[in-house]
Amino acid sequence: MSANSNVAPAAPAKSKKLIVIVAIVAVLAIVAAAAYVLMMQRQHNSADGDEGASATVTVPTFLPLDNMVANLSDPGGDRFVQLGITLELADEKTASTVKQYLPSIRNGILMLVSQRTADELLAREGKEKLAADILEEVSAPLGFGANAKKRARDDEDADEDRPRSSRKNPVRRVLFASFIIQ
Repeated sequence: MSANSNVAPAAPAKSKKLIVIVAIVAVLAIVAAAAYVLMMQRQHNSADGDEGASATVTVPTFLPLDNMVANLSDPGGDRFVQLGITLELADEKTASTVKQYLPSIRNGILMLVSQRTADELLAREGKEKLAADILEEVSAPLGFGANAKKRARDDEDADEDRPRSSRKNPVRRVLFASFIIQ
């Protein structure tokens, strides 16, 4: 009898293993089917809106500038600011163009910063105004910004036959990586 009792439990153990294996295979089949359906939906959606999606979704390029130090225009002249700036640009082509003008751009930024006081730059509004001014300074060599628009208007007055440019500024944002005032 003891031999029969040892044989009987072996059959249920094999059936439990078989059930577990079948369950695993079933789960894998369901996951594979769900992945296939999702993939087909994405292909269908991208085929329908391929032109619209590629035109609106662009990955920006970030161009970090070397840290800059400038004296502030506080009375006494003993305060200064250290800035770390990163530019968010439309694409890599814009980054290479900005790099060509970098000495001029850095000079313009330092001139802008040195005209500010510590009190101006400590306030959020002062930082936002500085970022907007830097954006204009970086955009000018690329043909954007107030100075570039003024030049374009002067050129258009001289030549009325040219159409106005409706291009979007490729310099998207000015981001401060560090901002230290001492």
